[in-house]
Amino acid sequence: MAGAPVSGDLLARFETIVDKNCKIYTPYGATEVLPVSLIDRREILDETWSLSNQGKGTCVGHPIPGVEIKIIEISDQPILKWQDVTESGTNIVGEIVVRAEWATQAYFNRQDLTELAKIEDGNSFWHRMGDLGRLDEKNRLWFYGRKNHRVITEFETLFTIPCEAIFNQHPDVKRSALVGTGSKTKPVIIIEPANLARIKSPAARQKFTAELLERGAKSSLTQSITKVLFHAEFPVDVRHNAKIFREKLSLWAENQK
Repeated sequence: MAGAPVSGDLLARFETIVDKNCKIYTPYGATEVLPVSLIDRREILDETWSLSNQGKGTCVGHPIPGVEIKIIEISDQPILKWQDVTESGTNIVGEIVVRAEWATQAYFNRQDLTELAKIEDGNSFWHRMGDLGRLDEKNRLWFYGRKNHRVITEFETLFTIPCEAIFNQHPDVKRSALVGTGSKTKPVIIIEPANLARIKSPAARQKFTAELLERGAKSSLTQSITKVLFHAEFPVDVRHNAKIFREKLSLWAENQK
């Protein structure tokens, strides 16, 4: 099951329709290098999903044979040589980079994109996935969201997947999206309700907002989020309904009161 992060809740639904010994794998990768890592449904449900719900990212498993994964310090600038890289330690969130023989070497006629995505290392190179994450003590990769979706405020950096996980556990939340608004970048959580009745009247909307803010205040990851917006239907990638267009939601949020 691939195309976007697969939730433990979705995997749990397969308990009633497949044999208990059936293997369901969720791979991680990108068009430029696929696959990168792999994890089985049982490992997610038995070990990692409870941690994901605490805001520790989505576990996408161990590197497959032939793949090297490293975490480096986050940068939005080109890194041309590996000696210019600062590697991150175990369980430190950073930028995911991958080395594999099947990684694409360049973008056709786009030297600018190639320089942003490739890091030369002797006779080989590392591909910058454009994603953020960490490697745990078992060398499992945890996905924290797209690099260009992180919200950098005056005081901290917030990552989409961990923050959204806190709010997604509310029973009336279908999904959420973290965005930043304003010249000083204020974090905002946008909610797509599972139950539209929760936002039909001002009173209902106010009560729903209070419940969400109370939930967010209980986690150190989301304590700084004090604004909630509601969107009836998130814009998504036509190929993968799970891929939220946070860029469009960010522009929409700028125009909301």
